[in-house]
Amino acid sequence: MTTVSDSIAVGDVVAGSAAGVRGRLWRLRPAEVRDVAVSASVEILRLEAIRVAAVDELTLNPDEQVLCYRGVGRWLAANTMLQNSAGNKIAALGAALRSFPDIAAQFEAGDLSLDHAALIAAFCESPPKGMPDSALTPSLKTLLAAASGVEATTTKLRYAIAVLERIFESDQPPPGEDNDLNALRIAPTLNGRVVIKGDFDPLTGEMLLSALSGLSMPKPAADGTPDQRSAAKRTADAFTELIRRYLDNAVTGVDGGQRPHVNVHITAKDLAEHRECATMRVDDDAPDVEDESVLEDLDVGYMPWMGPLSVSKTRMLACDCMLSTVLMDGKGAPLDATPLKRLVTAEQRIALIARDKGCAFPNCDAVPAWCDAHHIKPWSAGGLTVMDNLALLCRSHHTLMHSTSGFRGIWEIKMGSDHKPWFIPPSAIDPKQRRRRSTTRQGPVHRD
Repeated sequence: MTTVSDSIAVGDVVAGSAAGVRGRLWRLRPAEVRDVAVSASVEILRLEAIRVAAVDELTLNPDEQVLCYRGVGRWLAANTMLQNSAGNKIAALGAALRSFPDIAAQFEAGDLSLDHAALIAAFCESPPKGMPDSALTPSLKTLLAAASGVEATTTKLRYAIAVLERIFESDQPPPGEDNDLNALRIAPTLNGRVVIKGDFDPLTGEMLLSALSGLSMPKPAADGTPDQRSAAKRTADAFTELIRRYLDNAVTGVDGGQRPHVNVHITAKDLAEHRECATMRVDDDAPDVEDESVLEDLDVGYMPWMGPLSVSKTRMLACDCMLSTVLMDGKGAPLDATPLKRLVTAEQRIALIARDKGCAFPNCDAVPAWCDAHHIKPWSAGGLTVMDNLALLCRSHHTLMHSTSGFRGIWEIKMGSDHKPWFIPPSAIDPKQRRRRSTTRQGPVHRD
């Protein structure tokens, strides 16, 4: 328990100068350092909201100094260590929040990050073409709920946006999937190097990340020494190898070949059905977007790397692809019938990816390509290789669950009635040991 004197020490660190802060931190206990990190993050959100409001006030009432610049965002960048793009983003958010006081209120209360506020404001400024005006307010409440709290993630918010776009889908693709907006700039520098900057739709991003995944994995040296390259260096090396293999193999112009590069998960119902444009429906038939069950029951396409994909784009891909079938129960949990094999089959791994969408450990965003299939009850102890005894775990969390000396048994995994893995933390982390599961790639989660 933190005492009054401890709280003052933590508060002094957060409110004090950053100069020499490391010399003060090492005197604190780990629990107090955690308090510093959380308190500093809360303070950053508070100051971010103040900065956005101040910049927007200057937009409305600029003085001579601000008028010397092409917009208040550029003035902010010129007088701080921000780049022009960051300054313009702050100014744009401030202007958008004038029209959406509910977003502004949650942002200023410190329960919404700047990036998530910008995402929600962008959705409200350009809602789906099929969305009636009456649906905007409940949709906004749904997005604010998805973006609030410490468990909020960008992928979770994007999933909620994708579901709303699915509910009110029209013939036009969502702005994020419009490949007419794709851009790639490749420019040589003065010192003979090349700078690459691109902005792509999620399908192109999924293809690129899938192609780079295997080539960018860490590769230990022959003597077992860990790979010393940074993640950025590994990705750059993988990109170079990708180009080299393309040029060496000269695989351009081949028609009718297999396309195993992109994996998209979707229910057969959503893949098969043809939904009319939402503008063609009567108001009584429109779903209640404030009901969280709508976000769970109405699925969208999902890519392991890039996340949600509209159903219209998924249907287009299904016209020319290899389809794999995963049988699900009524709650969306995969079924299988291979309990006597120790190793997970290819079909089971496909089913695990469809269920867990990556590492199942709470708040982990590792994609399926980086995950192992973990037996909840070990095979050596009689655990069967069935879906109810398996969970995808990244190498770090897989090691944590199997490691000795102090970690074994601290985190427990229990299969819930929804046939999905739930994690029970040790009492040192949560005295009530409330179960939890990863919501990084999911919509709303209902605990039993």
